[in-house]
Amino acid sequence: MVNYFNDYANLCFEKFGNRVKYWITFNNPWSVAVEGYETGEHAPGLKMRGTGAYRAAHHIIKAHAKVWHTYDTQWRAKQKGLVGISLSGDWGEPVDISNQKDIEAAERYVQFYLGWFATPIFHGDYPQVMKDFIGRKSVQQGLGTSRLPTFSPQEKSYIKGTCDFLGIGHFTTRYITQKNYPSGRSSSSYFTDRDLAELVDPRWPDPGSEWLYSVPWGFRRLLNFVKTQYGNPMIYVTENGVSEKMLCTELCDDWRIQYYKDYINEMLKDPLTSHMEMVTEIVVPTVCTLSILLSAIFLMFLLRRRN
Repeated sequence: MVNYFNDYANLCFEKFGNRVKYWITFNNPWSVAVEGYETGEHAPGLKMRGTGAYRAAHHIIKAHAKVWHTYDTQWRAKQKGLVGISLSGDWGEPVDISNQKDIEAAERYVQFYLGWFATPIFHGDYPQVMKDFIGRKSVQQGLGTSRLPTFSPQEKSYIKGTCDFLGIGHFTTRYITQKNYPSGRSSSSYFTDRDLAELVDPRWPDPGSEWLYSVPWGFRRLLNFVKTQYGNPMIYVTENGVSEKMLCTELCDDWRIQYYKDYINEMLKDPLTSHMEMVTEIVVPTVCTLSILLSAIFLMFLLRRRN
């Protein structure tokens, strides 16, 4: 499938690359893997709990990397485009910020979600916490190897750095607390591998969908996480929005307008830092220099008039 997908992408580059300059290899591969091969909610509808999602994701990552290299070696010089991937990721906040287990559980939530795909693409391998937790539970279940597939050294080198920009689809946030699940083979799944529970704050604004609460500050924290974890990559927000709360017979978008306003304001706080740095490092010294020069010219003018 990796080679088939590469052939398809190569055809797209050939036919449309003179006009299309931004390419997303996969959109929301988390949903493809988990809902297609773990829960069976989406096509192809398989319920391979504890194995299917990891295997599907493994090949999605390898397919993405192969397509990036194909574009880089065959098309980039003449077409001048960029190739990235779009990952979904909700933010996980510790229920108790003074509880180390809750802090670690919240970190796992994000790493098992966005980090599952982003960390191999930016750093060459799966998040260490995924390797540790899935590997340990696999051993406890009597398996000879981890249910999480492994990349060879050559694959790690090949995959690392295959991202010209990162697309992010973000909608909501969860409070996260530690929860230990049994390690029996019959109970193994992507969700129990994480050893955590997801909670919501009843004070959060009522959602239009039962899963989608408006938590704008989580968006900023996710962006900061990406910035620090993956070297401040170029980011495009490829998905964000909210469903309407009520059935409308005419336009009633106040809830959606407020959601967008709050989330965009949180997003804009990050560039503000760089703008302030620019003011401090460029504008202020320039203004000071000009002020000194103008003062010197004015002083020379006064001295000449006195003479």
